[in-house]
Amino acid sequence: MSNNKGFASDNHSGVHPDILKAIVSANVDYTIAYGDDEYTERAVKKFKEHFGDNIDVYFVYNGTAANILGLKTVTHSFNSIICAETAHLNVHECCGPEKFTGCKLITILASNGKLTVDQIEPYVVGFGDPHVAQPKVISITQPTELGTVYTLKEIKELSDFAHKNGMLIHMDGARLYNAAASLNVGMKEITGDAGVDILSFGGTKNGMMFGEAVIFFNKKVSKDFVYIRKQGMQLASKMRFISAQFEAFLSNDLWLKNARYANKMTQLLHKELKDVPQIKITQKVEANAIFAIIPKKYIIPLQKEYFFHVFNERTSEVRWMCSFDTTKEDIMNFTEIIRKTIAEK
Repeated sequence: MSNNKGFASDNHSGVHPDILKAIVSANVDYTIAYGDDEYTERAVKKFKEHFGDNIDVYFVYNGTAANILGLKTVTHSFNSIICAETAHLNVHECCGPEKFTGCKLITILASNGKLTVDQIEPYVVGFGDPHVAQPKVISITQPTELGTVYTLKEIKELSDFAHKNGMLIHMDGARLYNAAASLNVGMKEITGDAGVDILSFGGTKNGMMFGEAVIFFNKKVSKDFVYIRKQGMQLASKMRFISAQFEAFLSNDLWLKNARYANKMTQLLHKELKDVPQIKITQKVEANAIFAIIPKKYIIPLQKEYFFHVFNERTSEVRWMCSFDTTKEDIMNFTEIIRKTIAEK
């Protein structure tokens, strides 16, 4: 396989230099473990600057844990969780949500990855019926797994509907910063201010080495998370090395600069490819992902040069992603190889 960076995922990117410096700076002498340290205290303050004072925030190692443990905290095994068919919860967490929450996942086909009230309403039934899974959470992803972005209005409509029916809104925000950059709004505006109750907030896809956060805007439902996190094997002993990263990540607009840059590179890639007749862009390009259908015969030769994932083998749909360290040169070289491969075949 080529040594080129590839466009498979922003998870494949390296660590931002400012994050590395923060880790090294935290590697000083002894510090109290399990989050009772000054680094974690400062990181929590940073989260409150961005998401408001009236939140509870907890750190975990990875996004799967953030999603599952956040949901487990607010559900019982007789509940149901409604999500898009393409949701990470449903596709890429190896039945973890079902195993650890015991809940039924109700998946809805959403051609653009975004759920609507009209789609959800038929499944919000059976309250009080002991024969029926009790609807409890609507889980949405921002941006979606198809790279599209919920507007503020769309999130508010979903949260208003959920709360009207005694339900909660969970947001998988593994790439929340890309959505905020796309909409040109603050992260609080499209989460807590829009009615989100629980947020899984990512860092590794935008320059961090490891670490995610679970944010509860509804503090009434977070009181047991400290125990659930420990049972879920996600209480980091040397938490300072997660916390120091988040403090740097949320300082000096690093999160926003990285996200804006990744989005900008994605728009450049889109511009270079949208007029290639053999390529069909299938979704709006709103964050840092491009979904496209290309003839199967081109995929393997291209993957050898710049690796990327096939999203749907049946339709030959692929996903190309940019990150904070994608360069213009990467994109121009990749698009040149695409044109050359198409011409040769």
